[in-house]
Amino acid sequence: MAISDAAPLVETRNLVKKFGAFTALNGVSLKVYPGEVHALLGDNGAGKSTLIKVLSGVFPATDGEILVEGKAVKFASPRNATEAGIGTVYQDLALNPLSSVTRNFFLGRELTHFSSPFALMKMKEMHRIAAEEMAKIGITITDPEQAVGTMSGGQRQTLAIARAIYFGAKVLILDEPTSALGQKQQMEVLKTIRRVQQLGDIAIILITHNEIHARLIADRFTFLSLGEVIGSGTSKDLEGDDIKRLMAGGAEIGDLAKELAV
Repeated sequence: MAISDAAPLVETRNLVKKFGAFTALNGVSLKVYPGEVHALLGDNGAGKSTLIKVLSGVFPATDGEILVEGKAVKFASPRNATEAGIGTVYQDLALNPLSSVTRNFFLGRELTHFSSPFALMKMKEMHRIAAEEMAKIGITITDPEQAVGTMSGGQRQTLAIARAIYFGAKVLILDEPTSALGQKQQMEVLKTIRRVQQLGDIAIILITHNEIHARLIADRFTFLSLGEVIGSGTSKDLEGDDIKRLMAGGAEIGDLAKELAV
């Protein structure tokens, strides 16, 4: 089944977010389908961060609708969004560099033998799950007790992504996953995203400033400027300098060059 034939996993309809008199999002509508990488692009201040924080339950929407699997939802907290199947991997990854891979993978959701505050953890089972889930998306962990701080940036991203998927993410929001990484680690992360996509049932929203990465990995694009959608379409719809122009808020490259010359 083609992506366009499926129902969207997550959809926003005329989403508005105001902070006092300031409107950060002004009627944003988009659809994200299972098995696709949907790139969310725009210059600084375009509204990307606000949009993902509304989708993640950090901020309540002022107006408009969010639908997950066709059902309208309202998020009062990040926990609500997580329970609805929206998993967000922020730039800081929410990992403790001094703790092991396994402890970071479960992080407050440890498996125990007894339901009491002093219960013993099922460490062997947790080691196995952490290693297996990371292997599914391309990273082999030989020692689950390895401190996360000794892992590469690409491996840490994979750990955070595998954790979100294991704990029920149907929609995976990746906030600038390749920023501050070297070229080799960036390719590790892009390969991880591709493997997640190949699972076929997860919708991926990718926030990036990297035009090359967006072209390499994304199936569909939505461009924001000043809190509004200024363009959207599939990778086949975009040609030449379309992405550069839309990432610059719709400005023509020639217009920007003239502005610099003033």
